[in-house]
Amino acid sequence: MSHFYDLAPKDKDGNPFPFSNLKGKVVLVVNTASKCGFTPQYKGLEALYQKYKDRGFIILGFPCNQFGNQEPGSDEEIAQFCQKNYGVTFPVLAKINVNGDNVDPVYQFLKSQKKQLGLERIKWNFEKFLVNRQGQVIERYSSISKPEHLENDIESVL
Repeated sequence: MSHFYDLAPKDKDGNPFPFSNLKGKVVLVVNTASKCGFTPQYKGLEALYQKYKDRGFIILGFPCNQFGNQEPGSDEEIAQFCQKNYGVTFPVLAKINVNGDNVDPVYQFLKSQKKQLGLERIKWNFEKFLVNRQGQVIERYSSISKPEHLENDIESVL
């Protein structure tokens, strides 16, 4: 993949979700899990989404079960959990791998664009990548970075 907009992961129903439809938007990509100590970040992520969605901002959640088996459910169960417990309205796509031999092309691309502490691999759930309106990865945040602490960076690219 040579560009963010060439990517087309699957949505929770198994249909393509072409990133070409995101051209001109600011995108926050997050690998998520329902049974993680960071799971309450869904609330903050949804607050960010509600605050900025009308200004061309979108969050994409990518469930992943690679860290402590903290996302064991089906795509439908995950979507229901997010909506019921955190009122999530931003897209939560199909479960993927973010590391290893079967890494999803989305994360292969993101990690190649922005390393963290000199490493490409994702260390845990709820790492975040901020992508500007031109499809460039401009920032990567660790799991401990709370969504509300990303506001200045988001504002700067909206």
